Amino acid sequence: MILIAHLGPPGTYAEQAAVFYVNWLTKNSGVEATLCPYPTISQSLHAVADGQAHLAVVPVENSIEGSVTTTLDTLWQLDSLQIRLALILPIVHTLISCASGLDKIKTVYSHPQALAQCQGWLEQFLPTVQIIPSNSTTEALQRLEQETTTAAIASSRAAQLYKLPILATGINDYPENCTRFWVVSQGDADAGYQASTTLASHTSLAFSMPTNTPGALLKPLQIFAQRGINLSRIESRPTKRSLGEYLFFMDLEADVKETQMQSALGELTIHTEILKILGTYNVLPISAFT
Repeated sequence: MILIAHLGPPGTYAEQAAVFYVNWLTKNSGVEATLCPYPTISQSLHAVADGQAHLAVVPVENSIEGSVTTTLDTLWQLDSLQIRLALILPIVHTLISCASGLDKIKTVYSHPQALAQCQGWLEQFLPTVQIIPSNSTTEALQRLEQETTTAAIASSRAAQLYKLPILATGINDYPENCTRFWVVSQGDADAGYQASTTLASHTSLAFSMPTNTPGALLKPLQIFAQRGINLSRIESRPTKRSLGEYLFFMDLEADVKETQMQSALGELTIHTEILKILGTYNVLPISAFT
């Protein structure tokens, strides 16, 4: 039995992705798993680093709002973790409330990402409400029955779990809304958690630069370009040491074991201060489970 950490309480999109992953795991390798909700994304990753859970399923990027910075920052801090798999989950937000109508709602709670993904809808239909960020999309659901002027943005599955009414569905501003999740384990964990034993489609890495000089980032980009390795994402994050210093996160469309990647990483080491390979993995759309 393996333990899988995720952002809770039950009903979050992270739990939804974890449930799909458990189904895939059971179907493909016969492994049984138990889900373990944690109050924050950081805590779910720390649970794996500390040996309280075998895996964590964490959001890393939304197609509307971009990167989930907590995930990136925590993975940089925790050296022992490795990405095993990426999952792509379609996201459809609903407005959940015991209010008799939209005109009775005074307060809306949800995770900051969900609030941002529904910003246009909120401005159009609930322009005067107080918007309050919470740790997860489901954190506020338990208070809705007592507070009939309060609403929360979460999934329709969450509404079913908590037996709460849905006032509006599909309220995200862009219908093609999806979130990428990473399945993360300890670095020396069983590779059975991955989608395939063949070459992986993606490698994620992060690095800091020794000095902030003109063209410092150009060299790492050239290293991959010269070898025909496609870069599917690049992101900067503050080092948190001083203003203007950054870490860079990259997703590359290649397996770390490929000769070209080995050559690129060897050269990259010369031009970076700290280089971390966060994992090499395949991407599994949620539709692959159905």
